[in-house]
Amino acid sequence: MVQSVGNMALSRLGKYCGSLLRESSKGVFCDVLQPGWIERCAGAKRHLLSEDVIKLQNFQQKKLALAHRVIGSKENYIEQFSEKLQRNELIMQDELKLLLHLCESADDMLIVRDAIYRYHAENQNTALEFKFGPVFMRLCYELGLEKLAADTLNDKTMEGFFTDATSFNILMDMLFTKGSYENALEVIRTMKKQDVSFSKDTYILASGICYKLNTPESYTICTVLLEEAQVKGYHIPKRAYCFAVALALRQNDTGNAQSLFSQIMSIDSRLCQNLKVVLLTMSGAMTDAISILSESVLSDGPSFVKKLEISQEVVDLLHFRSKDGPQMMAVKEIVSKLEQTGQLTQKTLDEMLCHTPSGKRKQALIMDKRRTHQRALTPQKSTLLSD
Repeated sequence: MVQSVGNMALSRLGKYCGSLLRESSKGVFCDVLQPGWIERCAGAKRHLLSEDVIKLQNFQQKKLALAHRVIGSKENYIEQFSEKLQRNELIMQDELKLLLHLCESADDMLIVRDAIYRYHAENQNTALEFKFGPVFMRLCYELGLEKLAADTLNDKTMEGFFTDATSFNILMDMLFTKGSYENALEVIRTMKKQDVSFSKDTYILASGICYKLNTPESYTICTVLLEEAQVKGYHIPKRAYCFAVALALRQNDTGNAQSLFSQIMSIDSRLCQNLKVVLLTMSGAMTDAISILSESVLSDGPSFVKKLEISQEVVDLLHFRSKDGPQMMAVKEIVSKLEQTGQLTQKTLDEMLCHTPSGKRKQALIMDKRRTHQRALTPQKSTLLSD
């Protein structure tokens, strides 16, 4: 039974992906939020993945380290490699690895592209020890060559070269930052066709891409992907659910938005609370929406604890939906209190959704600095006594 449901989801995905690529990104939320919201949504183009995942800085550091080990100039090595390709000589793994780390320009990338095509053709039936896919994608990311990256990954002759989710995720993030959402969706299609397993980052990217496209077809695809993951018992990140909820709201499907929101385990974050207010407002539960805002204003937490920030566009929605209604005065009153407490923010829901996470490494550095600061402020009693 579970397997049949999963197969149905996959078949539906294949059906809708083709038509989606022919659709333009249209705003269908105009009667829900005030005019201009759709344009603001399309404007925020950010990285969805942290440096922990992309690892671009780590890649650049390796490039510098390897460049110092090369005998002669990098230009000579790349030129010699080009001559090696022309002579149809066998390409060794370490040679290709070094080539990828020495590449610094779009012209160099033409040689790299030919080299990986040749290497893949020579080793199609061999289990490779080293995964070149992520390295190639990071190189394209560094040089801003998303089209070359997408064309190479989607090329049928390269099937089996990009075998890991990381390669696909890096490319999708690259395309997302460029606003190439249709091309990013094509990457998802290729990933499904090649049966590459989705990671938690893939679900975040897929939901974010579908959210940005904001068409009935992309909405269906997003729903199908999440249903498939649920059936298989996969963990779906909170951020993926948030994108899906926002997309459902933009498609005016409050019922499914409520169902998706109920899957989120912890909803204390600023984004979740803003989405909840929008969801309640669109569902007609104005009293409950006002109640959430009232609780945030009346919170008696410590002064150093930051209170909940509410997006101005969420407040605009409340005003819009309560106009000439019984809650109109209550909305004006709570909005006035939010203004007085400094809890209104000009950040849009789209900016909150597309916020680039800091990553574990950066958070660890912050914690280390805090500990160092705390140690500096702590009297060193034991040291003084020993003296």
